[in-house]
Amino acid sequence: MLLEMTRPVQGGLRQQRKLDVVSNHLANADTAGFKRDILSFSETLHSIITTDLTQGPLKKTMNPLDLALKDEGFFKLETPQGPRYTRDGSFTLDSEGFIVNQSGFPVLMGGAPVQVDGDEIFVAENAMVSVDGEEIGQLDIVTFEDKLNLYKDGSNLYLYRGDEADEVVPQNISLEQGALELSNVSPVMEMTSMIQVSRTYETVEKMLRTFDEVDGLAVTSVGIVG
Repeated sequence: MLLEMTRPVQGGLRQQRKLDVVSNHLANADTAGFKRDILSFSETLHSIITTDLTQGPLKKTMNPLDLALKDEGFFKLETPQGPRYTRDGSFTLDSEGFIVNQSGFPVLMGGAPVQVDGDEIFVAENAMVSVDGEEIGQLDIVTFEDKLNLYKDGSNLYLYRGDEADEVVPQNISLEQGALELSNVSPVMEMTSMIQVSRTYETVEKMLRTFDEVDGLAVTSVGIVG
């Protein structure tokens, strides 16, 4: 009986993992730059997470420091833990005039934080930044040939577990100022998935209860015979 119970237990664990992933998707449906995860399982039933890097829809904001990437690539940020990468272009100026993300991490340009001294900031489609009509440089927009080494570090940051020298400049940098790339999560699809997972989990739960009841009856019967 123990062997028969193994499969529904494994099935329940898989459904729980799926539920965790779907719940995370729904929690980040409104997080700029968030990318949904794709869950699969190995032959030994270990969960495997890959990230769906497809483009999310754009939202106009008219904020000059909101920047949306319309093609491949990531903004590069400086953090205390080392470089991080993001598709979330909701930036602002800190008290010293540095362009930073919502966590206060500086956006990089030529490998260094970008400091703005002026009033009017314009960012061209190729990520070239001008302040009061004068070009000051191009934002570091980078990508990687092997994106399997990119791992999520929070809801919208990525850590590259490889050599920083692997960075390459995208063939086509396409940026829109005054807009944000939204999450590529579809709430309707995720709600549908959650319902399906919940129903499957309930079925597995019923199977386990049935096995438990049958096992209990078998133990009782053995006791009576003895």
